[in-house]
Amino acid sequence: MGRGRVELKRIENKINRQVTFSKRRNGLLKKAYELSVLCDAEVALIIFSSRSKLYEFGSSGITKTLERYQRCSFSPQDNAAERETQSWYQEVSKLKVKYESLQRTQRHLLGEDLGLLSVKELQNLEKQLEGALVQARQRKTQIMIEQMEELRRKERQLGDMNKQLKIKVSLEMSSLEAEGQGGLRGLPYTWNYCGPSENTMFPMHTTSQPNAAIECDPEPILQIGYQQYIPAEGPSVPRSMAVESNILHGWAL
Repeated sequence: MGRGRVELKRIENKINRQVTFSKRRNGLLKKAYELSVLCDAEVALIIFSSRSKLYEFGSSGITKTLERYQRCSFSPQDNAAERETQSWYQEVSKLKVKYESLQRTQRHLLGEDLGLLSVKELQNLEKQLEGALVQARQRKTQIMIEQMEELRRKERQLGDMNKQLKIKVSLEMSSLEAEGQGGLRGLPYTWNYCGPSENTMFPMHTTSQPNAAIECDPEPILQIGYQQYIPAEGPSVPRSMAVESNILHGWAL
């Protein structure tokens, strides 16, 4: 009698189930290999047992076959979106790793979390700090030199402005002095000197020295009006006063 048809259902006996799995697994792997060789096909086979053991076969490599399968199974739009998502995910992962590395480096430069560093890493950190300190000092010196040059330039500008102002003030003072002297020369004389003339009735007293004071004898003062004449008694009255009184008395009459 031939072998009867086996009913396809789960084998309850664990031993029989494991034996059947091993036989059919080997036969399936053999058939996949024969198919890839005889028909020049790209075959990939992945098997997980009930105990989560992996069994695989790939004529061109499992990863390559899976990528080809993804390109063929998805539509072009979905494939592009999937590739963009994957690229963004990879970019985010790279940036995250870089950010963590920068934070760790910053903590090391601040003197934090140095317990896990080796001697070589500490030496490298020390060299970095020394280089940064040298650059900072050079930059500080350069800024100070630039500020000094700027202050010197402003000082020269202020000096030039001061010289120009001095020249301007001196010119204005010279012009004012010249105008003052011209005004004094243009003032009219209060009296005009005339030399001795024959027609004059009053003699002019002259001196040999120009700056000498002119001495004048007092002349009688003419008084208009009536004055009562009281002759003085005795010889103590001067003659000139008596003559003057007589003249005034006769004129008043």
